[in-house]
Amino acid sequence: MNARPLRAFVDELARGGIREAVVCPGSRSTPLALALRAHPAIRIRVLLDERAAGFFALGLARASRRPVALLATSGTAAVNFAPAVVEAFADRVPLVVLTADRPPELRDRGAPQTIDQVRLYGTHAKWWAELPVFEDSPELVAHLRSVAGRAVATASATPAGPVHLNVPFREPLIPEGELGAEEDDPADRTVFPGGGGPFTAVLRGPRAPAAADVAVLAQRLAATERGLIVAGPQDEPGVPAAIARLAAATGYPILADPLSQLRLGPHDRSHVVARADLLVRRGTWIDAHRPDLVVRFGAMPTSKPILQFLQTTRPAQLVVDSGDGWREAALLPSVFVHADAALLADALAEALTRAAAGSAVARPAHWADDWLAADRTASEALDGWLATLVARDEPFEPLPFVHLADLLPDGGILWVGSSMPVRDLDAFLPTGPRSVRCLANRGANGIDGVVSSALGAAAADEGPVVLVVGDLSFLNDLNALVIARVHRLSATIVLVNNDGGGIFSFLPQARAQAPGVGLPEAYEELFGTPHGIDVGPVVAALGGEHRVVAPGQVRAALAASIGTPGIRVLELRSERARNVELHREAAAAVADALAALPSPSRSRGAGR
Repeated sequence: MNARPLRAFVDELARGGIREAVVCPGSRSTPLALALRAHPAIRIRVLLDERAAGFFALGLARASRRPVALLATSGTAAVNFAPAVVEAFADRVPLVVLTADRPPELRDRGAPQTIDQVRLYGTHAKWWAELPVFEDSPELVAHLRSVAGRAVATASATPAGPVHLNVPFREPLIPEGELGAEEDDPADRTVFPGGGGPFTAVLRGPRAPAAADVAVLAQRLAATERGLIVAGPQDEPGVPAAIARLAAATGYPILADPLSQLRLGPHDRSHVVARADLLVRRGTWIDAHRPDLVVRFGAMPTSKPILQFLQTTRPAQLVVDSGDGWREAALLPSVFVHADAALLADALAEALTRAAAGSAVARPAHWADDWLAADRTASEALDGWLATLVARDEPFEPLPFVHLADLLPDGGILWVGSSMPVRDLDAFLPTGPRSVRCLANRGANGIDGVVSSALGAAAADEGPVVLVVGDLSFLNDLNALVIARVHRLSATIVLVNNDGGGIFSFLPQARAQAPGVGLPEAYEELFGTPHGIDVGPVVAALGGEHRVVAPGQVRAALAASIGTPGIRVLELRSERARNVELHREAAAAVADALAALPSPSRSRGAGR
């Protein structure tokens, strides 16, 4: 195999923007592994397990906001990338997935380590292509360059996501000739003065909303007093400040999922409601504060009470999606706005501000005031209840989130596991001024690969990383600690250990435990899934530090660990049944405080 086409292909990946490649060991992938290793602009990280590698690449791409290449050999190795590819597609994370393959003449003939890799990831790849067997001809080299550039551009384009290139190789697998960066050919790069640009590039600007559409939407917002902005998971840098400006112009409160990046940050948070998950639950207060209009940004919020609230109240809904998506799980009549979210929010805010300046009628503030006052009341009730809990030194799974908002420094990343941790983050993370990114695998919401994803974020070196994860998710991804040891990564892992699947204690399956209703032993076997594993020796064997922390030690342990080199696992042990009781106590404390608030005056309206 001549090295020239291989060198051209990898060089185009680099020219398109690939700076990191995650490589899994294998034979058939040898040519690409060597070429990626030889390119001076690409850093490779060799990971032993393909499933962990896929999620590591996903975390690295999400934290860096840049596409990452991911390489596996042929056969089942490539299949093990599938969970991460699914998550990347669902949550819009750019990956360039490279799977080595046998050449066509060896397929479907019983050749070892050969499976059908054509469209291996199905509809979960934004784009798929199979490359021809590499040969040294000008036409093929041009084709390889074009495909490589298109792959990176497609992965990065809004909505971002994974692309899959299947790359067959014939033996011998060791290329002949020099690998590394390709010499620039000005004849192939005439668009870019001075050379150095990619053979195939896509220049895209943000999609601005049409002025006529902005005018119509602004008119509707100006005519609607009882509106809410619901900010779901998203990670576009300019969006939080733009939504804050829109909230100021409309007077609408922002129900801010922490994954929206609005809960924490230096932007204007004067309209941010942090306790929406608790505020929208059934009660006299929320009955009097039903919205007529919801403007939603980002994905569907994590909070199930918010989803149920929308389904019950059925407000008119405006869904803003920069990526042409149809993310609307409440099944409400909706207007989808496919435009850059920050540009739309700013355009609406400007139109509303201009209209208000020309009007003698002041927009009433009591709607937002009511929500923000209730949010303060809920926070005070939670703080008071938590103080009694701390005094008893009783374990409570959301405790880490009470402290992390002001312990993580600017630039820090708070990665959260699925199931209970992300829900506890939503309900208990306060608002604050630190520039902390809250991230999670919320595309497909799986518990697999969470530790690997967080360590991928740590590898991006954007700031210190804290992961809060449950015990089943942690055990599911122990291979990730090998990654940390080999690549000398640092992170704080808060392991919330309730010896099983704690979220099922909050779900209808829990009724199986009730006498006369179900079989308690069946519940534990099928859903509770206790394991009884002491993780301390496992963590130590894989190169990490482990410590069991009491509830009263959580803040000090976090403060001492954040930013310290290495992997430290702080284990907070809890009991599943008691954890359910404590969550109900916290919700009851908030409900009682809200019930004591003055009722809205009849002149304000108490709903539709």
